[in-house]
Amino acid sequence: MASSSTSPHQKSFKYHVFLSFRGEDTRKTFVDHLYAYLKQKGIHTFRDNEELKKGKRIDELFKAIEESKFFIIVFSKNYASSSWCLKELAKIMECQDENEQIAYPLFYDVEPSDIRKRSGPVGRAIAKHKSNEQIKKWEKALESAGNLVGWDLKNIANGHETEAIKKIGEEISLKLRSIHLSNDENLIGMDRRMQELESSLGIGLNDKARMIGIKGMGGIGKTTLARSIFNKVSSLFEGSCFVDDVREVSKKKGLRSLQKRVLSDVLNIEHRGSVLDGEKIMRTRLRYIKVLLVLDDVDNPKQLEALAGDWFKDGSRIIITTRDEKVLLAHGVNAKWIHDVDFLSDEEAMSLFSRYAFKRYIPDQGFEKLSSEVVCYSAGLPLTIKVLGSHLCGEEEVLWIDALKRLETIPSLETLEVLEISYDGLEDDLKEIFLDVACFMVGFPKDDAIRAIDSCGFRGIYGLRVLEQKSLITIFHNGLGMHDRIEELGKNIVRRSHPREPNKHSRLWIREEIEELFTDNVGTEASTCTGLELELTEVSPEIIIKGLGNLKKLRYLFLTGSDDDRFPSDWKFDKEKQYFPNSLQLLNWNGYPGPFLPQTFQANNLVALQLPDSRIVQLWEGRERKVLKKLKFLDLSCSKVRTFDFGMTPNLERLELRGCHDLIQLHVPPGCLKRLVYLDLLWCSSSVSFSFIKQLESLELLSLPDLLVSAVCLEEFPRYSRNKLPKLRFIFDYSKDQSSSNGTSLECVLLDLQPCTKLESVSESICGLQHIRRLTLDGCIPEVPKDIDQLKCLEELTLYSTHVICLPDSVCMLKHLKSLKLKDCRYLEELPENLGLLEHLEELSLSSTSIRRLPDSICMLKQLLSLKLKSCLLLQELPNDLGQLDCLEKLNLLSTGIRSLPDSICMLKHLQYLNLESCQLLEKLPEDIGQLECLEELNLKKCASLEDIPNSICKMKCLRYFYLPFCSRVQKLPEELGSLECLEELDINCTGINHLPRSIFLLKYLRIVGSESLLQSCALATATEIQTSETETFTQALDNTGTETKTGLRNQFTENYCNSYSRRQVDTVVLVSGDGVGGGVVGDAGGDTSKSLKEKGKVFELQPTSQYRKKPYSPCHTLV
Repeated sequence: MASSSTSPHQKSFKYHVFLSFRGEDTRKTFVDHLYAYLKQKGIHTFRDNEELKKGKRIDELFKAIEESKFFIIVFSKNYASSSWCLKELAKIMECQDENEQIAYPLFYDVEPSDIRKRSGPVGRAIAKHKSNEQIKKWEKALESAGNLVGWDLKNIANGHETEAIKKIGEEISLKLRSIHLSNDENLIGMDRRMQELESSLGIGLNDKARMIGIKGMGGIGKTTLARSIFNKVSSLFEGSCFVDDVREVSKKKGLRSLQKRVLSDVLNIEHRGSVLDGEKIMRTRLRYIKVLLVLDDVDNPKQLEALAGDWFKDGSRIIITTRDEKVLLAHGVNAKWIHDVDFLSDEEAMSLFSRYAFKRYIPDQGFEKLSSEVVCYSAGLPLTIKVLGSHLCGEEEVLWIDALKRLETIPSLETLEVLEISYDGLEDDLKEIFLDVACFMVGFPKDDAIRAIDSCGFRGIYGLRVLEQKSLITIFHNGLGMHDRIEELGKNIVRRSHPREPNKHSRLWIREEIEELFTDNVGTEASTCTGLELELTEVSPEIIIKGLGNLKKLRYLFLTGSDDDRFPSDWKFDKEKQYFPNSLQLLNWNGYPGPFLPQTFQANNLVALQLPDSRIVQLWEGRERKVLKKLKFLDLSCSKVRTFDFGMTPNLERLELRGCHDLIQLHVPPGCLKRLVYLDLLWCSSSVSFSFIKQLESLELLSLPDLLVSAVCLEEFPRYSRNKLPKLRFIFDYSKDQSSSNGTSLECVLLDLQPCTKLESVSESICGLQHIRRLTLDGCIPEVPKDIDQLKCLEELTLYSTHVICLPDSVCMLKHLKSLKLKDCRYLEELPENLGLLEHLEELSLSSTSIRRLPDSICMLKQLLSLKLKSCLLLQELPNDLGQLDCLEKLNLLSTGIRSLPDSICMLKHLQYLNLESCQLLEKLPEDIGQLECLEELNLKKCASLEDIPNSICKMKCLRYFYLPFCSRVQKLPEELGSLECLEELDINCTGINHLPRSIFLLKYLRIVGSESLLQSCALATATEIQTSETETFTQALDNTGTETKTGLRNQFTENYCNSYSRRQVDTVVLVSGDGVGGGVVGDAGGDTSKSLKEKGKVFELQPTSQYRKKPYSPCHTLV
C-alpha cells in the first residue's frame, strides 16, 4: 500500500501574525493602528473582531492560533483580568513550545517584570481568577511570556506610537522575508521560477512602475508562483494586495468589488462608489505609495483598466497572471517582462507526485515504476500531478494499475475542468480550429497548419496566434505543439457526448472505431464527421477507401502509411464508385497509390491537395480537364508526375514539385500564374522549359536545381519586372568557377549563398539588389564588392570563413545595418576606421579573426548590444572609451590577448554578460568593476595572470554566475561576497583560495564548485570561526532525526556549512567536488543521515565535475 505518512516538510501557516490583546484597553487605539499597518505591509494578520464573529467557540480561536506563524501579545493593565485572553495566552505558549511558531510580547502600559512576577496591576487582575482551576497554567504562561524577547513600548522611538508601530511592522517583515507561506506546502521547483521572476521585478529600484506578466496554461502554477513571490517581497513595499481569481470575481461581483479589495488592503479605506470613482481614488492616492499589487487570473483588458492604470508611484510593481498573453499586450505590458511558466522537469514532477502520493520526496518501495508512469502521463503539469497523487495516496497497487489503464481512455475530470476554462472563452470559429489542431495537427509545421486551416474557410494565422496567446498551443522551431493534457481535452470534447457512438463524432482518429464504422457499413450515419486521420498500415485500405465516400461533410482527410504491397503497381480506382466526398477541402495522402485522382471526385471544394511520395502521374486521367478553381496549395513532391497543366489550377499560390525526376513538361496558359508565390523545382529534370517565368507577378520564393538552370531562368526575366518582384528569395546551388552575375535582373529581400562553398567571386552587379535586407556569403571569396553601400536596405551582412582581408570603407555607409558577422574570417586583419558610422548596428561578431585593434570610432555605436571577440588572439587592447557603448549587454573576450581592461568599461550600465575566459595575460580588473550593476555572469576561467578580485565586485547585486576555475594566483575572495544576494554558482576549482568569507553563508540557492582538497581546507579554515557557535544547533538537528553521523574531516566540513545555513532558511546548497571524490551529507555522511537531512530540506551535495550541470540548475529539494 502506498504510504500516507505525515509530511516531513515544515508546517505552512494561514496567517502571518496573530494579535492577542484586551479589547477594552487597546482595540480602538494602538491595536487598530498596528493592525492597519501590518495589513498595509501585506502581513496577513488575525484579530478576533476581523476574523471571529460573535457566538463562535474558543476552539475556533485556537484553530486560528495554530494557523499563525507569529504571535504579538499586547500586554495591557487589564489583559490578565480576561479569562479569554489568558486562554489565548496559554494556547500561544503551548504552540511556541511544540511547533515552529514564535511569540513576541509587547508591553503596552505595564512593566515586563509585572508580567513575569504577576505583580502590580497584573497581579491584581490575576487574583480575580484564584478560584479557576486553570490558574496555575495561566500563571506559568504569563511567566514564560514575560521572559521572552519583545518590545517595551515606552522604550521604542521614545514612546511615539506611530514610530513604534512602524518599527514593529518592519521587524516582522524582515522575519517573514525568507519564509514562503502558502496554503500549498508542496512547492517543488518554485525557487528556479522565482529567481527568474525576481530579476524582472528589480526589487529596490525606484524606476517607473513595472507591470510583470506571468502567462501559462491552466494548472501550470501561475498563482502558486505569484503567491510565493508576493509572500517573499511584499514587506518591502509601503502597501500590498493580492487579488485572487479576478476572472470569477469580476464575472460574479463586478469590477467595483475588485477595486474595493485593493483600496481596502492598500489604503485601508472603504470604497462604496462606482468603478469610475474607484479609478479616480487610485489615480490620486496610489501615486504617493510604493505598491506591490498581484492580479491573479485576469482574462479581460477592462479588468486591468480598472485596477492597474498609469497611477502607481515609481518603484511599484504589478504582477498579473493570465492564460491569455493578448490581455497583457493590450494593456501595454512590455514583452520582456512577460514570463512563461514552464513545465516541471521529470525530477521535479517525481518529487511533487511523491509529496502527494507518499508524503515524502521519493516513491515507496515497489511503487517506483507505477510512479514513473504517472509522471510520464502528467507531462510536467503540476495540476495533474497533484490530482493523481492525492487520488492514489494510500491505495493498493492493484488500484494504481487499474487507475492508469482507465486514464488511457477516460481522462481526469478535475484536470479537464480547469483546462476547459480557456476553451470556453474561445469564439466558435476558434473552437473549431482548436479541435482540429488537437485531433490532427499536433507536430505540424506552422505553415502547413495555417494552410490546412485556411483551406477550410478559417483564418489560420489569426487562429493559431490566439490559441498561442491563450496558452492552448505552443509554436517551437516553427512547429505546432500542444501539451498532452490539452490535446486530451480537445479529443475528450469531441467524444464525450457520444463516447460509444463514433458515427456521431465530429472527428475520427481512432483506428479501431474507424475500421468498425466502415466494416459495419454505418458510415452513412457519420454525417457530422468533418475530419478523419488514419494510418493505413494495419487496416484494409479497400474497406477504408470505400467507406470514405459516405462521409458527406468531411472537410479534412489525412491518410498515411500505404505501401506497394497493399496497392499493386497497376492499381486504379473504380470509375463508378464514390471514393472521396466532394465536400473535401483538404486531402493529404502521403504515398497516394493511384496514377490519377478518382474520376468520380469532383474536387470543386478542394483548397489543399498534398500527395507527396505518391504514384500520381497527372491529376486527371487521359484528356479529362477538371478545373480546380479553389485549389491554392498543391504538393506533389517526390511523385511520379510527368506533366503539369497550370490551366487546371488558375488560383494556385503554392506548388511543390521538388524531386519529381520524371517531370518533363509544365504547361502554362497565359494568365494562370498571377497568384503563385512559392515554386519549388529543386532536383527536377533540367530539360524542363522555364519560359513561363516571365508570367510570374507575385512570386516570393523560387527554388531551382542548379546554377545552369538558374541562370537561364533569370535571364528570361524581362527588365520591366524588376520592380514587380520585391519579395523574391532564391535558393541556389552554385558550382565552382561560377559567379553571381544576375544581380540587376530583379530585386529580392534575401540572398543566401552560404551553401556555395566553391563560389570564388561575387559580381559587383549584386549591388543592384537594392531591396535586399539579408546577405550571407560563405566560402572562398577574397573581397566584398566595393559598391556594397548601394544595398540601401541591408540589415544583416554575414561573412563566414571567407578569405576577406579587409572590408571596403563603403560598408560604413550601410545606414540600416543591424548585424555584422565576420566569424572565422581568419585573414581579416583590420576594420574600417569609420565603422562607428553604422549608427543602427546592434550585433558585431569578429570571433576568430586576425584583427589587432578595434577602431576608436567603434565607441560611437550607441545601439550595439553584443560584441563578440572570441579567439582574436592578436587583440591586446580595447579602446579607452569603450564605456560609451551605452546599450552593450554582452561582451565576449574569450581567448584574446587582452592585458588589461579600460577603466571606462565600468560605465557599461546595461552589461549582463562578460566573458574573459582564457585571457592568459590579464593581470587585474578595474577597481570599480562593481559598478556593472546589471552584470549577471562573470567568467574569469583560466585567467592565469590574475591575482586579485576587487572588493567592489560585492556591489554587483544582479550577479548570478561567477567563475574562477584555474585562476591559480587568486588567493582570496572579498569578505563581503555574501552581499551578492542573487549569486547561484561560484566556481573556485583549482585556485589558490583556501578560505571562504563568512558572509557567503547568507546566500540562498548557492552552488559552490571546487576540488575536494579545496573544500577540505575550507572546512579547516572555517572550523575555528563558526564551529563553536553552531555545533550545538547542528547536533540537535541530528538528534531529532534519530541518527548518528560519522566523524572525520568531511563530516566536520558538512557540519560547519549545514549549521551556518540551518538558521537562514536556505533552500539548497550544493558543493561540487572537482576531482570526483564524494563527500558531505549526501556523499559521505551515511545513508540514514543523508536521508534525514534531505527530508528536512537542507541538502549539501558533493559530486564530480563531470556531473556538473551549468544553468539552468534545478535543486534536488526545496524548503517551502
